[in-house]
Amino acid sequence: MIERQLLEKIIEYQEIFPVVAILGPRQCGKSTLAKMMVSGKESFVYLDLEKQSDLNKLHDPELFFRNNRDKNICIDEIQLKPDLFQAMRPAIDEERKNGKFLILGSASRDLLRQSSETLAGRIGYLELTPFSSAELLTSDGFDMNRHWLRGGFPQSYLQDSDKAAFLWLENFIRTFVERDVPQLGMNIPAITTRRLLSMCAHNQGQLLNSSRLGESLGISYHTVQKYLDLLDHLFVLRTLKPYLPNIRKRMTRSPKIYIRDSGLLHSILNIEDMNDLMGHPVFGSSWEGYAIENILNRFSGWQSYFYRTSSGNEIDLILEKGQQKVAVEFKSSMSPKPGRGLYQAMDDLGIEKAWIIAPTEESYPYNQQIHISTLPDFLTEIER
Repeated sequence: MIERQLLEKIIEYQEIFPVVAILGPRQCGKSTLAKMMVSGKESFVYLDLEKQSDLNKLHDPELFFRNNRDKNICIDEIQLKPDLFQAMRPAIDEERKNGKFLILGSASRDLLRQSSETLAGRIGYLELTPFSSAELLTSDGFDMNRHWLRGGFPQSYLQDSDKAAFLWLENFIRTFVERDVPQLGMNIPAITTRRLLSMCAHNQGQLLNSSRLGESLGISYHTVQKYLDLLDHLFVLRTLKPYLPNIRKRMTRSPKIYIRDSGLLHSILNIEDMNDLMGHPVFGSSWEGYAIENILNRFSGWQSYFYRTSSGNEIDLILEKGQQKVAVEFKSSMSPKPGRGLYQAMDDLGIEKAWIIAPTEESYPYNQQIHISTLPDFLTEIER
């Protein structure tokens, strides 16, 4: 069993909020984590809304909650029945008991907007991601290349072979396109979703050009934005916003796009093993996306941006929290070197030190301004 770092946070939230929502993509381990928390506890009732028998129990949710007044309730796949939130509110206000409901969902809080309106002040949101490198580092025999290639979905990462992981990911994507998106009431043809995912994968780490994507798909700019927002809300796509300081520079204002899980990225691009990956044009941007996702999973309380000017001054990732500002560059080379654009970008923003994250065997200072680091060392160092 790989220990999930979110567990402590969930317990903390249960002491503060009547409802705790664990959100994240399908198959990332939400149900497993919740079942582990409620296993053997007679005070908990667990419902999976993908099971018709459990869905039938909530035909009259007010009656169900009243009959289970003395128990805590865990509801899985809450996005399938968002009208439950209205029924929860009187039960919460009547009992005034923190930790009463634990709800799991495969959509973001923005897609579950009814909950934020109906349960304002009563609900706390947490995001569970697929396995992160920080979680896997605590397990025996962590292999970063395996994690990078297969991604963090438990049923992909834990397969016996890369081929088996690739087959699982293929089926995950098919189910996502053909079932998950339509379940949310989005009338998007499956072939359009698949083509859009493929285009995003081929543009991993590149600037978003919605007009060009729309032309390729035969749909409007606004429709592309709507579809991309949906992929973002379903935890498949990440958009990284540009850093726009008040300086006299012409800066890029379009966001960058990334397929969040590296395994999904590689499956979409038909990359089955490390040899395929190393020979693929996406190799460098795959490493960048993999490292960024693991960094942002670890430091979710930080604001994240990239910086780029029209003259080529660029920083791949800027982390900002209060007065702290961290500049990070990503290189897929075993012997990385900083480019002139990084130094100029640091001068633009008044940043004295930067990190270059690379798949090297060890970390070391490159000079007084730049530190070359492995991903695990960076995650550990920034926390100090």
